[in-house]
Amino acid sequence: MIAADGLPVQLACRVLNVSESGYYARRLRAPSARAIRHAWLTDVIRQVHIASRGTYGIRRVHADLILRQGIAIGHLAVEMLMRRAGLQGVSGRPRYRHVPGVATAGDRVERQFHRDQPNQLWVTDITEHPTREGKVYCAVVLDAWSRRVVGWSIDSRPSTALVTNALGMAIDQRRPQGDTVIHSDQGTQFTSWAFTRRAVDSGLLPSMGSVGDCYDNAMMESFWSRVQVELLDRKRWSTRIELATAIFEYLEIFHNRQRRHSSLSMLTPLEFEARHQPTTAA
Repeated sequence: MIAADGLPVQLACRVLNVSESGYYARRLRAPSARAIRHAWLTDVIRQVHIASRGTYGIRRVHADLILRQGIAIGHLAVEMLMRRAGLQGVSGRPRYRHVPGVATAGDRVERQFHRDQPNQLWVTDITEHPTREGKVYCAVVLDAWSRRVVGWSIDSRPSTALVTNALGMAIDQRRPQGDTVIHSDQGTQFTSWAFTRRAVDSGLLPSMGSVGDCYDNAMMESFWSRVQVELLDRKRWSTRIELATAIFEYLEIFHNRQRRHSSLSMLTPLEFEARHQPTTAA
């Protein structure tokens, strides 16, 4: 480093109070086994970080190294190597939406989102994001048990068809049997006759939080916050098609199949379902 920075070796050694012979001996010495391992681990960590689209922080990188790579490494070592390599994850930001509406269903969830079985509780919501052509709207249905996106729909308008199509996809994919609760806010799309009829006709139990309270649908608010940080806010989108394609890839490929979730013991939703799926579940 001294020579590379253009500093006189003799002067630098005098300032640092080290011998010139020691400096040259250190330059000629072969790297230690620890240094070689750290260099290798840094390359692996960088690959994991790139594969996560630059979103993973220390916890998820650490989990990926252990669960997917089979590498024995401590949390503090990952933190040190990521800091040295200048790697860091993206952090979420709170997102509060106050959508006025008229409730057509009571709150069957009461902010208790944990479930032990698939298709016990689905949560749904809409987000929007601008492009140079105009806004893109996306509705998602999430299974609270595995955090898996089981239904989604993308459109240029926040219509009733947007949320009804997402719900229809979830019903077709999961074929729920029994008392599946579908929980939303009181947005006009969710209080519409078409959405409510689609849910009831399929045997679902509609549920809604109170007006303007993000905590009553906190799981979806947290989901959208991650989508904003990990995808939507990371660039300016030119066309609706470009953004719609990116959202599709994020939901179906990254979120469901690749993203490690702390609430699932750092498994992906598909890995979690494969390990915990009851034999009687659809």
